[in-house]
Amino acid sequence: MNKKTLTSRKLTTAAVLGAITIVLGITPLGLIPLGIINATTMHIPVIIAAIVEGPVVGGLVGLIFGVFSLINAILRPTPISFVFYNPLISVIPRILIGITSYYAYQSVKIFDDKNLKIASKILWSLLLIFLSYILYKNIKAGASKLNIILIIILILLCLGLFYYSIKTSTKDFPIAIGAFVGSMTNTILVLGGIYLIYAQKYVEALNIPLENARSAILGVSISSGLPEAFLSIIIVTGVVKSVLKVKR
Repeated sequence: MNKKTLTSRKLTTAAVLGAITIVLGITPLGLIPLGIINATTMHIPVIIAAIVEGPVVGGLVGLIFGVFSLINAILRPTPISFVFYNPLISVIPRILIGITSYYAYQSVKIFDDKNLKIASKILWSLLLIFLSYILYKNIKAGASKLNIILIIILILLCLGLFYYSIKTSTKDFPIAIGAFVGSMTNTILVLGGIYLIYAQKYVEALNIPLENARSAILGVSISSGLPEAFLSIIIVTGVVKSVLKVKR
């Protein structure tokens, strides 16, 4: 009976987080505008599912994310939608998010508590520096009030998590690493797959010379991939710490 309940809970978690992923995909919530950069949030429920319930649930939510990406590319085509018709780009990397984030989280969790506390302080300090820099660049560039408000909210969340990491016994550095690895799995595998399979067609669709394909895709990886990873760390850490506290 307990095994059935456990299975039901995992399936329910997968369904709920999968539904949230779809909602993020069809609403503006799936893209956070930070002025000079934009960061997607659709992969975040996959990472949360993996860390909280394990790689199988994470993989299921990733499958929902991937299938949605494939269907969305068909129903709402753009000049580069053709790359997502291939499941190797639209589906497989999204499933792997749930697997890599879980095992990254588990591999770091075994380290000494004292070292993890120090690592957490360094992590939140670096994120605060990064967000402060983004805020400065946005103000200098005359970004909209919405962009600036969103960045300030993220800075406040960072400060709150920084303080919470000092006061609580929950080890948040492993969660952050899981979030970072999961996010970069999505970025590297999707953009890497596009480069290996569709480089010429991709740059032609964007009117970019073929010789600039590598630098263009690498530029997207850095300009979007890293901010998305940092955003994932902030949101996933906050959500997972709250969920684990309730579960205990």
